[in-house]
Amino acid sequence: MSYNHLEIEKKWQEFWAANQTFKASNTSDKPKFYVLDMFPYPSGAGLHVGHPLGYIASDIYARFKRHKGFNVLHPQGYDSFGLPAEQYAIQTGQHPAKTTEENIKTYRRQLDRIGFSFDWSREVRTSSPEYYKWTQWIFIQLYNSWYNKASDKAEDILTLISSFENIGNSEVSAVCDENISTFSADEWNRFSEKQQQQILAKYRLTYLSETEVNWCPALGTVLANDEIVNGVSERGSHPVVRKKMTQWSMRISAYAQRLLDGLHKIDWPQPLKDSQTNWIGRSQGAMVSFNVANHDANIDVFTTRPDTIFGVSFMTLAPEHELVSRIVTDEQKKKVEEYIEATAKRSERDRMADVKTISGVFTGAYAEHPFTKKPIQIWIGDYVLASYGTGAVMAVPCGDQRDYDFAKHFGMEIPNIFDGVDISEEAHEGKDGTKIANSDFLNGLAYKKAMKTIIYELEKQGVGYGKINYRLRDAVFSRQRYWGEPFPVYYKDGMPQMIDAKHLPIELPDVEKYLPTEDGKPPLGNAIHWAWDCDTAEVVNTNKINNTTVFPLELNTMPGWAGSSWYFNRYMDSQNSKEIASKEALDYWQEVDLYIGGSEHATGHLLYARFWQKFLFDREIVPVDEFAKKLINQGMITGTSAFVYRWEFENGDTSGKAKKLIFVSKSLMENIIKERQKAENSKHNLDNDSIDLLAVTQIKSDSENMWSHFTPIHADVSFVNTSDELDIEAFKNWREEYKNAQFITEDDGSFKVGREVEKMSKSKYNVVNPDAICEEYGADSLRLFEMFLGPLEQSKPWKTSGISGVSSFLKKLWKLYHTGKDGTFFVSEGTATKDELKTLHKTIKKVDEDIANFSFNTSVSSFMIAVNELSAQKCNKREILERLIVLISPYAPHIAEELWQKLGHSDSISRAKFPVFDASHLVESTKNYPISFNGKMRFTLELSLNLSKEEIEKVVLEHEKTRAQLQGRTPKKVIIVPGKIVNIVG
Repeated sequence: MSYNHLEIEKKWQEFWAANQTFKASNTSDKPKFYVLDMFPYPSGAGLHVGHPLGYIASDIYARFKRHKGFNVLHPQGYDSFGLPAEQYAIQTGQHPAKTTEENIKTYRRQLDRIGFSFDWSREVRTSSPEYYKWTQWIFIQLYNSWYNKASDKAEDILTLISSFENIGNSEVSAVCDENISTFSADEWNRFSEKQQQQILAKYRLTYLSETEVNWCPALGTVLANDEIVNGVSERGSHPVVRKKMTQWSMRISAYAQRLLDGLHKIDWPQPLKDSQTNWIGRSQGAMVSFNVANHDANIDVFTTRPDTIFGVSFMTLAPEHELVSRIVTDEQKKKVEEYIEATAKRSERDRMADVKTISGVFTGAYAEHPFTKKPIQIWIGDYVLASYGTGAVMAVPCGDQRDYDFAKHFGMEIPNIFDGVDISEEAHEGKDGTKIANSDFLNGLAYKKAMKTIIYELEKQGVGYGKINYRLRDAVFSRQRYWGEPFPVYYKDGMPQMIDAKHLPIELPDVEKYLPTEDGKPPLGNAIHWAWDCDTAEVVNTNKINNTTVFPLELNTMPGWAGSSWYFNRYMDSQNSKEIASKEALDYWQEVDLYIGGSEHATGHLLYARFWQKFLFDREIVPVDEFAKKLINQGMITGTSAFVYRWEFENGDTSGKAKKLIFVSKSLMENIIKERQKAENSKHNLDNDSIDLLAVTQIKSDSENMWSHFTPIHADVSFVNTSDELDIEAFKNWREEYKNAQFITEDDGSFKVGREVEKMSKSKYNVVNPDAICEEYGADSLRLFEMFLGPLEQSKPWKTSGISGVSSFLKKLWKLYHTGKDGTFFVSEGTATKDELKTLHKTIKKVDEDIANFSFNTSVSSFMIAVNELSAQKCNKREILERLIVLISPYAPHIAEELWQKLGHSDSISRAKFPVFDASHLVESTKNYPISFNGKMRFTLELSLNLSKEEIEKVVLEHEKTRAQLQGRTPKKVIIVPGKIVNIVG
């Protein structure tokens, strides 16, 4: 009976679904283990073979843990809000929900076909109202919370209000906005309701503020820093500008230190921890206040080197700093405005990364040095960011290279405050071994002493204080788009009001257009029914707004990371309609034991999720403050892209309008380049004779022009065979512009493409569909091959031709169980041999260790070795084969289930216990000694390891092969190393 992967895989996928084989229980006597993948966004392109890599690894581990006796939760769902569906809706008018539903069906079909052991009864979709009801609920909890520094946690806003009512805010220690005025209890109680709400907004963990944001006009929305790549949007590569908008923000900065501290107790990759550490950016220094001359204003600066304050020779503000428009002089106004406009077109990341460009404009205004009282020029420069620190720096060119370069460029003074240090060529940025000079009361002090002294003096004179600062900024939480979670917020008298949780979810309304309104409002501004009726507690027509009982609803939606910041908790009790999850479920599952996903989420999803988890822990909603105990970043499966080389030139049209499109085979293109280099080196132009060998003499063209157009163009890899030869006709029919192209081929008529390893992507036409692999080779082959490619954490290139090896292995495995007449299934009940047991147990040991260490690739090698050895041993013993298939089942579950059933079992193999390693089977009782004569090995002899030297010598010398070698001679010496060698000399 032959191995039919299509029939077997379909059978067992249907069995698992019908029997809910992998459904987890929230009550079990078994120890729990929670395995989770970062859930996918269901794109229209579906899965390619790079996507399942992490899913296969997590599935192997989940199945392994079930075999080990754990109650395993291994759920899956969809991060189904996202820009692609909205962009498609804008183009076609089709509702994003419909597109998303169709895409999810494709994903589900593909995931099922690969044989994942997901508990689909717990599926979540972030775009489902049943799910985002709880995202809205969490937002309300954040709004109704503040961060108490004294208790170092978030608390109910009612506790803050109580403090205000009884003692005012003078003794309140909170993470809040800067420059909040002090008020007494009496003053608080006399404030109007609106005034009280305005004050509370400065303390809430989510709040409205005018924020400098990354605005993408083409997408009509604000983008987070991690959604911008090289100054353009990650989605669509559209320009991004900086502008101020009123946005919802999350006070993640309140958790900066706890986010840093928490990294020490989770088992996450160190590079990822380093990314978060750097993103949070803790630094210690001082806040210093500089008065602005002739203005009732001051500039607050955070600096890590307040000890260099006497070296300040100018100040630089971020171009978008709020003071700029107030202090700029009439003479400098035009230059300043032009500079601000130019800066707005650059993203923060661009500005941070660009360390070479020096630019700035003098505002015409001056600040006053807090100690010397000397005037200091105030400039603006795009190397200063409004979102970092206070958006201002005190420039000390002698101690900071960027300030040094800025001062040199604009011809400003560079005073030296370092004793005995030469700054004629560059700034001195070191701290140790240098003493301060030309700095009044700091003269002669080393760094540490100078730091303590200056902070003391700053605080003494009321012009500054010591401070710990964080680079981490509060997270913008608004998006100007349709396809996202609606905020549970309406506006009364301009102030946000939360809708009572019992009325959730507030569902997305229907709109005619998914673009912003004509007056620039977000897409929800197009909704007819988008007002809140407080009397009836329902969404009503916007024409009913009267600002007494019916009020406008929030027009922004939540960002993509909202739903993904807590989904791991929802899986614990996904069908619960009364709470995000029951206390019993949360207490049982606690946290994710193994989380697998990409490192690109380090400062996005993974940071925001940790923030929300800590908040939910503070409010006693979840039992732990870190959501994932262990995290693995899987590497990338890269695609092998195919390139054709385009050679365009003018063809007989002196007007230059007509163009002929020519593609040149790779090796010929390389020859052309070599010939050109020769011609250039000898200062001669190539003529038609010199390219006759290229079969292009029929092309009439200026030779110089011929060299100018070699451009690599991606070709769909499906048009290329394993010999890198292009199907020319398929390529021509691919696109209209290629129909009449000319192809210069090799002598044998073939057209060779170039190859390059790149990220597997639809845009690079190098995507391999897993459906095609499953159809031809089977899901078990795909699973084994992806693991066999290399270590999980490393990137590795995909090459379809390599899958034939694991496909052959599975056929050999199948044959091991089908040694009966005409290839029928057969196992014997006989006793296993010593060699068979040795093969089995060394495989058990290796695979157990490999899976525990996530070394999945080496396990596949072990399976191959084991099957080869057992085949050579002609093993058909149930004692061996039954345990072998359990070992293999996490990797190749379909064939394992089929063979398990053939072995006489009625239940799924997933419930079988993992084989136990017995070291005694690896202890050798005999040794196959090499028998040498004068150092040359002539034969081998298997002897007991219990024999003494004398006994070994006796047996060897009496052996017929020894007598044949000696031919009656008496050996001079017999050298015996027990357990190793026997050498007969003479």
